[in-house]
Amino acid sequence: MKLALICTEKLPVPPIAGGAVQLYIEGILPYLSRKHKVTVYSISYPGLPDKETVDNVKHIRVPGKTETNYLESLKAALDGSFDLIHVFNRPKYILPLSAELPGVSFSLSLHNEMFNPEKIAYEDAIRCVKKVEFINTVSRFIANGVKYRITQAEEKLRVIYSGVDLQKHKTNWSAEGIQNRLRLKEQLNLDCSRIVLNVGRLSIKKGVHVLMNAMKTVMEKSPDTALVVVGSKWYGKNETDDYVRSLQRLSQSLSGPITFTGFIPPSKIPDYFNLGDVFVCASQWNEPLARVHYEAMASGLPIITTNRGGNAEVVENLGNGIVIDDYKDPEVMADKISYLLDNPEEAELMGRRGRKLAREKFSWERVAGEVIKEG
Repeated sequence: MKLALICTEKLPVPPIAGGAVQLYIEGILPYLSRKHKVTVYSISYPGLPDKETVDNVKHIRVPGKTETNYLESLKAALDGSFDLIHVFNRPKYILPLSAELPGVSFSLSLHNEMFNPEKIAYEDAIRCVKKVEFINTVSRFIANGVKYRITQAEEKLRVIYSGVDLQKHKTNWSAEGIQNRLRLKEQLNLDCSRIVLNVGRLSIKKGVHVLMNAMKTVMEKSPDTALVVVGSKWYGKNETDDYVRSLQRLSQSLSGPITFTGFIPPSKIPDYFNLGDVFVCASQWNEPLARVHYEAMASGLPIITTNRGGNAEVVENLGNGIVIDDYKDPEVMADKISYLLDNPEEAELMGRRGRKLAREKFSWERVAGEVIKEG
């Protein structure tokens, strides 16, 4: 099959600046390209050529200062030779692109609540659903949201959980994982025996402030514990805003060490997971399903996550972590963190179960085998 993958307009493929959709596409390409002739369309980006072929995958990068600009660039770049054009996370692209290419089939992957009224008008959403062959979603939460708004979509919806590269993520009990931890502790000047890890963007909806308030209690109880926050305000760069400055002020009230790493290139992120004894996802919004859960599992870390959006779908009743319903309450979060720190054998068992789940259920090879529906 001749297949086009249409990335969003925010960031490029490969994911040198990060991005969940971009990392997803990178993860499935080695497997898709074994069976299909694949072209990836993404945004132009400094340091990347507008056209190149890498590992039998053709990359075409087009201008896109705005959504409208990017869409027009896609219209100019695409042609009718494809058997299927698979659009990532932009249902509103389906109608204008399919109008330009009436003989080509289209399909869709949803990583966010992109069928909400503020994203696409109801009439256009109906037409989009009718036009596509199938709609993949990263969680049941996203699928249920689409189905609730557009009942006609139900027969086309397919929940396909994301994946992780098990070769890049070394377990915390492996020799390489242990070396990563020692090296990064020295690099970050962390002289402590236990580390709580958070990875993600620094935005209020990610809940870093709740985690930091929880760590006040944890550190009072367990002084030899540090918090490491990996990430920045936005992908690919370090910027500050009122929220980031509030976190910096809040950090001064913690009795133990806290480290903000700032932006870390995606290629380096797997090593940072080896720093943690416990991984915490403190999301306050209805997260579609944060991919950091898969990365924590692959690294053998026990997970504490909030019951927001789809997050619980890869943790609840699976034995790899703890789900918090009272997601706004830092004392509840502190209690769960302290429990895992005080019960290292149970925490390790959760981590090992997580690694097993990553290997058996959340590999990129599995995702690539499901993402394109044939026949």
